[in-house]
Amino acid sequence: MSERPADGTRWTRYIWLVYLGSLVFQPAFDPTAGPIDWILAAALVAAFLPIYFATFRPHDQRRQELLIGALAVLAFAGSFVNGGASVFVIYAAAAAAYLEPVRRAATVIAGLVGLIGLMVLVSTIPMPIRLVAFAPALVFTLVTGTANIFDAERERATRRLVRADEEIERLAALAERERIARDLHDLLGHTLSVIIVKSELAGRLLAVDQVRVASEIADIERIGREALTEVRSAVRGYRARGLEAELEGAERALAAADVAVTVERANLPALDPQHESALALALREAVTNVIRHAHAARATIAVSADGTDVVLEVADDGRGTIGAEGSGLAGMRERISAIGGEVVVDGSAGTRVRVRVPAS
Repeated sequence: MSERPADGTRWTRYIWLVYLGSLVFQPAFDPTAGPIDWILAAALVAAFLPIYFATFRPHDQRRQELLIGALAVLAFAGSFVNGGASVFVIYAAAAAAYLEPVRRAATVIAGLVGLIGLMVLVSTIPMPIRLVAFAPALVFTLVTGTANIFDAERERATRRLVRADEEIERLAALAERERIARDLHDLLGHTLSVIIVKSELAGRLLAVDQVRVASEIADIERIGREALTEVRSAVRGYRARGLEAELEGAERALAAADVAVTVERANLPALDPQHESALALALREAVTNVIRHAHAARATIAVSADGTDVVLEVADDGRGTIGAEGSGLAGMRERISAIGGEVVVDGSAGTRVRVRVPAS
């Protein structure tokens, strides 16, 4: 499948249509132009628009190449009546940049550059107006095509990292479930077996040895209380490992994204389970933002105690915070605020997310 990204937001593709104004120059400034020239310019735009919007829909690569070829043919044919038709080649280069592999995209863009050279040779527009009409198209075809190739590669890398992160999380969750199952089996299997055996023995002795039955029942109660204590201790242990497990997952995810990471841990006070869960989710969101948006080479994760509070800080050397905060950070603020904590984001030099929560 070949699909051009929506260039950040859907409306952006409409903004690029401003360059169709190139088709207006010739009929507007050529003293020999008449109504027929305006009609031809409008006809070229009408033929261009459905092809242009079709390039943004999901297609197999062969169909996308046909659409790019249609833009090239329209540019070549239109150049005989309007030099501004060369702008269609720029749109074709923008779409060609998303072809795979990169070598294929570069080859098609090189062919489009050659097409502009051919248009310069066969055009009926007199010199030097001919150069003025086609030189910008030549330059912008190269610039747009090259820039979009890099953009396409970055988006593919981001999608691969997201899939890898999701797979890491799935495997981590699976491993954690298996570990809990093993621990519970080891913890309760023997204890419950003993309780069953003693219960059966007490049942058999009920009519013949009341003293022995009372002793067995007392043992059953003692073993049950010990098992309850062990289960509670194990559950507290699982909860206490929540933040630690998230720290380990963050290290793996950042390493998979080729981000060098340093993790600084300190002795922490006992965290309320709800507060620890909120802090672990904040860590996950902050690390996800580093992987998907920061374009960072290095990141630091620090967890420390400040009085009765626990402070988490995630910093990177990426491009910093640009524009309004996304839903992830907004959700983080709401979650942390609900337990009496605060979130501070500094995007002036890289991005630094500082989360403070009370320990209990």
